Amino acid sequence: MNRPSFILKSSCTDTVGIVAAVTGFLAGRGALITEMSHFVDDEAQKSFIRVKFEDDAASTRDLDELVATYREFVAKKFGMRFNCFPAEQKMRTLIAVSKQDHCLHALLHRWHDGHLPIEITGVVSNHDDQRKLAEWYELPFHYFPIEAGRKPEQEAQILALFDDTNSALLVLARYMQILTAHACESLAGRAINIHHSFLPGFKGARPYHRAYARGVKLIGATAHYVTVDLDEGPIIEQDVVRVDHTMDPAELEQLGQDVESTVLNRAIRWHAEHRVFENGSRTIVLRH
Repeated sequence: MNRPSFILKSSCTDTVGIVAAVTGFLAGRGALITEMSHFVDDEAQKSFIRVKFEDDAASTRDLDELVATYREFVAKKFGMRFNCFPAEQKMRTLIAVSKQDHCLHALLHRWHDGHLPIEITGVVSNHDDQRKLAEWYELPFHYFPIEAGRKPEQEAQILALFDDTNSALLVLARYMQILTAHACESLAGRAINIHHSFLPGFKGARPYHRAYARGVKLIGATAHYVTVDLDEGPIIEQDVVRVDHTMDPAELEQLGQDVESTVLNRAIRWHAEHRVFENGSRTIVLRH
């Protein structure tokens, strides 16, 4: 008989006995570990553990008891930061987009096919271009235009929508607006952005034309958490593709959009599966 499955994330200063304490605690409950990853950052002297396990905690009350017991007998001893989540619970996700639709198309397709463990709470945009796409997938579409001098009010609408829909993640799927420091702080660790990896060499307009003029041989994309430092948040995933002199700017842009879509989807999946730990300006991604 299948029992409820959970994911436990723990991090703390590295020392002897951490893994034994975690696994011993679960064994003492009669829990069955089905997946486990452990990494020690030697430079930071920190230990990171992700465990997926089956347990009899079938209700919210049972989960609260599990968490309280773990805190008392394991977390306090090691000074752990930890969370525990029902493994089958899909992460409620709000998507923000502007005019470009390649990341949104790929994201919605993979979500619709069941390849992303998220529940999309809606699509929000400062333009009306993606309404038909969102509605084709039967998703709520929220059009919040930006009026001159009133950007903070528009951003406040997005933050309110995020809270009202009980969303846990905001995905900037080529949302071409810079979030304020207030928004970045409010969404710390809960907002993922994607950008092409020409930055900072090709900031601004027409980056692929400028890259073509420089004769680049690699193009790529970076998915990262949003911080007040533009495009410099902790990196979750990156990828590149090789290009050559036979490719014009339009071909470079198409390849760039493909890799952006792929990288963003990986980052969303790993975040939603609780595989990503922030570690200062870096991330630890326990993929296996």
